[in-house]
This record gives sequence, structure tokens and C-alpha cells, in this order.
Amino acid sequence: MNVPTSDKVNEFLSDIQSISSEQFDRVMLIRDIFLRANEELVEGIKYGGLVFNASNALVGGIYVYKGHISVEFSHGADFIDHDSVLEGGGKKRRHLKVYGNEDIVQKNIEYFVHQAASVA
Repeated sequence: MNVPTSDKVNEFLSDIQSISSEQFDRVMLIRDIFLRANEELVEGIKYGGLVFNASNALVGGIYVYKGHISVEFSHGADFIDHDSVLEGGGKKRRHLKVYGNEDIVQKNIEYFVHQAASVA
């Protein structure tokens, strides 16, 4: 499994942990889902969040806000979404908002991350 090799990634995670241990725990759970979904994913920092790339293409990312975490998918508009939980209306991107740990399961984040990681 990938381990953060970037000082920027470590700083980002450390900043979140110092601000909110609850948000940090959620970010780490979601990050682990991404990293387990595809061992080829490379993490980095872009647009103020933790992003995941494969073959130099942005797959998705985790963005932390005061009241929620947004899990973004670069090609989310192409995903199978039977329950219509993905949000956003752009041509390509879609996202899921995570307010609590239960959202990680209820919004089936692992299912969407696997779709994102398989596109890579």
C-alpha cells in the first residue's frame, strides 16, 4: 500500500489532525479506501485537498471543510449510481458530502472509489 512520500501530504494530514480529530479520522478512513482500491494511485496535494492520481490523471480527492468532507470524483458523471447519491451537475465531476462516519457506509463511498480507481 502507498505511504505518503510527500512532505506536503504529511503537512496536510497533520494540519487536519490539529484542527479536528474527528475530521482527521474520517479523512484517514476515506484515504485508506482510495489506497486499497488501486495500488497504482499516487497521492498528492492539489486545490487545497488530498488528491489521488493514476498515470498522471486525477482520479479523485478528499477536501475538508468546516462542517463536512467532500469526496470528489473526476469522472463521477460516468459512474453507475443506482441510488442517486452523487452530487454535482458538471460535465464530469461528482462528489459526496460526508458529515459523519455513518455517511462513509450509507453513501457507499467504497463502491464509488472502486469505480474511480478502475477508470485509472
